[in-house]
Amino acid sequence: MSKKPPQSPDLFADLSPIEPNASSTPNALESEASVTLSHQQQSVLSDASVESESVAAPSTTAVEPERDEEQIDSDDTGLPPVLTDGQGAKQNGELTLARYAAQAYLEYALSVVKSRALPDVFDGMKPVQRRILYAMDRMRLQPTAKTVKCARVVGDVLGKYHPHGDQAAYDAMVRLAQDFSLRYPLVDGVGNFGSRDGDSAAAMRYTEARLTKISSLLLSELDSGDVDFIPNYDGAFKEPTQLPARLPFVLLNGASGIAVGMATEIPSHNLNEVGEAVLKLLDTPTTTLDEILTVLPAPDFPGGAQIISSKNDIRSIYESGRGSLKMRARYHFEELQRGQWQLVIDELPPAASTESVLTQLGELTNPKPKAGKKTLTAEQQQHKAAILALLDGQRDESDRETPVRIVFEPKNSRIDRNVFVNTLLAYTSLESNAPVNLVMLGIDGRPRQKNLLEILNEWISARTTAVRRRTQVRLEKVNARLHILQGRTIAIDNIDRVIEIVRFDPEPKETLMAEFALSDQQAEDILDLRLRQLANLAMEQVRDEMGKLEQEKASLERILGSDKLLRGVIAREVREAMKEFGDERRTLVQPAQRAVIEQVTQTEPVTVVISQKGFVRARTGHGHDATLMSYKMGDALHTSIECSTDDTLIAVGSNGRVYSIGVSQLPSARGEGLPLTSFIDMDVGTEIVGYVAGSAKTRVVLANDAGFGLACTIGDMTARVKSGKAFMNLPEGANMFVPMTIGANDTRLACLSAEGRLLVFELTQLRVLSGGGKGVTLMDLNVGEKLLAVRPVGDDGAVVKGQGRSTKREKTLMRADWQYHFGQRARKGKALEIRFKALDIVRLQKDDAGNAVTTEFEEEAEPKII
Repeated sequence: MSKKPPQSPDLFADLSPIEPNASSTPNALESEASVTLSHQQQSVLSDASVESESVAAPSTTAVEPERDEEQIDSDDTGLPPVLTDGQGAKQNGELTLARYAAQAYLEYALSVVKSRALPDVFDGMKPVQRRILYAMDRMRLQPTAKTVKCARVVGDVLGKYHPHGDQAAYDAMVRLAQDFSLRYPLVDGVGNFGSRDGDSAAAMRYTEARLTKISSLLLSELDSGDVDFIPNYDGAFKEPTQLPARLPFVLLNGASGIAVGMATEIPSHNLNEVGEAVLKLLDTPTTTLDEILTVLPAPDFPGGAQIISSKNDIRSIYESGRGSLKMRARYHFEELQRGQWQLVIDELPPAASTESVLTQLGELTNPKPKAGKKTLTAEQQQHKAAILALLDGQRDESDRETPVRIVFEPKNSRIDRNVFVNTLLAYTSLESNAPVNLVMLGIDGRPRQKNLLEILNEWISARTTAVRRRTQVRLEKVNARLHILQGRTIAIDNIDRVIEIVRFDPEPKETLMAEFALSDQQAEDILDLRLRQLANLAMEQVRDEMGKLEQEKASLERILGSDKLLRGVIAREVREAMKEFGDERRTLVQPAQRAVIEQVTQTEPVTVVISQKGFVRARTGHGHDATLMSYKMGDALHTSIECSTDDTLIAVGSNGRVYSIGVSQLPSARGEGLPLTSFIDMDVGTEIVGYVAGSAKTRVVLANDAGFGLACTIGDMTARVKSGKAFMNLPEGANMFVPMTIGANDTRLACLSAEGRLLVFELTQLRVLSGGGKGVTLMDLNVGEKLLAVRPVGDDGAVVKGQGRSTKREKTLMRADWQYHFGQRARKGKALEIRFKALDIVRLQKDDAGNAVTTEFEEEAEPKII
């Protein structure tokens, strides 16, 4: 059995009006009001943004003044109402600005939330949409009527019901007519009502409209007593507080809007599936979410497309009322002559359009340098190369019969179709997210984020109330009619006397009531009949009508007396709506992994060349003399590394952070390269101390002059973001050494101290830290002493380099001299027996025959003492 969904959060729970406090001082009240005001001001939105259908990231809080509508009146100062604490906003005769501002903002927020931006759980309408449909119904613009200009409708809406701008009302009307915005359009528009590419609708003086047939599910019971009516803004007309919806349109057509401190984004659903879910709950109120999802598996968008989110992700969205659906365009391949083929997009995700997809491809294939940059970034170059390597051309073949048809032609027919599709999906909005945020006004009038079960149950509760009211109103009408017919039967039984009274009695009404015990209504009905009608009244017809009404009365009373029968009426009407308006699902629900671009790179030897000013490039092949390459004026070679195109270049920063760049992303050596900052984002003041390159398994030693070091791999140091990642923690005042790769013949690690001591220990003693860290102690240093060099070396020896009195010196340590310095990690090491200052230690070089090349510079002569 499914776990019971958690109760949705009340968006107003933590924001209630300021309670009066007799003990509060004026300063305390001002402080309290100031806190409330700052808590409310989470979102500053213009009047136009509230009316828009755009999506915003929702906040988890909102405002909730517990006040009646009658209280929202101006006082005699002409200002909006304010909070009161016995003396009102005025304390000691002065207006308290903080309390006035807090209350004014609360009322503004409440007005936006309840009167403009959020849909109602019962009819799924925002106020402006409800007023448009109601006005069109009163104008008798039914589906069979002749269309009228939209300007007429908008004028009627503004003049009678909606005290806002005409453009906002027209925009809302246009959306109600767009079949790419609403799953079930409620307005039948004639003319240009916009397009999914963002083209705006024609002016309201050019377009015409009427109601669609499905709008009857919202409007057919307006005069049946289902819902309340309230005065309009000036009290001249009445308007419904809700439309008597026969289906939960809040799910059928969804909604999108921004309020104060909250937003809503409700996806559309299939009518048949929503109807089945309602029927399940009507039959078994204890139905679980998992059982509902068997008949209502996911949203159903107007444009179709494919939902690739997993079932668990979709369930989580419906359980919490918030999340994001992963969407993908639907496509097929068309076979052409001579083995050629092309990709055709048939349906787009909700956030995509034909124009946006083609624009994105244009920006990828013809990119412009980003702001502040003179050249394209490495990422831009990579994307351009990836697209141009696969795509030969694209065109829009959409028309009236086929709203979406985008054709992509590959460079050649040998291109892998999966790679081709995945590249387009990954680089464009052909694969995108559809946000879900089920925020709406509940049956209690409070805005809350609801889960799917709460929405369905609240709609059933509201519909039950509406049907009960409709039944009660009909019962009252039946009783009233029976009462009239009973009076007519009395008149028929005494027709001659009744005619006589009507013709000759000066007070016929009182006489009829007195002589035949008729009620006021019965007497009025008889007197309203013409004498000819009165003489022709047939007892049989009256009794037949009374019989039918008695049967209807009994049926209505049974319905009112049984919740089961009442739910049965709702279920029958839902089935009728499903039979008349139900259609097939458009959106395919098929979980899939997100499109991933597989970097298909041919492995080739390359030489990475980095200049002193940080320009980087790659030249095909090994063995190049990088000093002979061209450089920018004032620049020169810093280092070159021989590697492969499928390797990764690692740059180590002076702060211990590491940055990674795919060698295949580097520009060609034909130019002068790109600055390293095109590939990585370094902190201010950070410098690169060194580079290494290799495969993910290439082993590396990182160390610093404070005597700490660690081993890792290039794969461990690879970062997914340009800002790199922190890898080695440096003690205060410590400096990073150049990173060093561990070669195949390297078995030991040599550590040289500033005081001329050398320690050589086995690499197996160096701890491997794949996640980085401070490292382990390499050598026991004296107070204030630093390491000069750390180098992976072999067992057969190394070369110590240094500085004599006037020249550079070096000495090769082999055999006994080398083994003399072997020891355990973190020991002191032994002093070098050399007569120059040691500065560095390097690997032992070997000749072509594999023999070690020894180096022994002659010691400088001791200076003579005169």
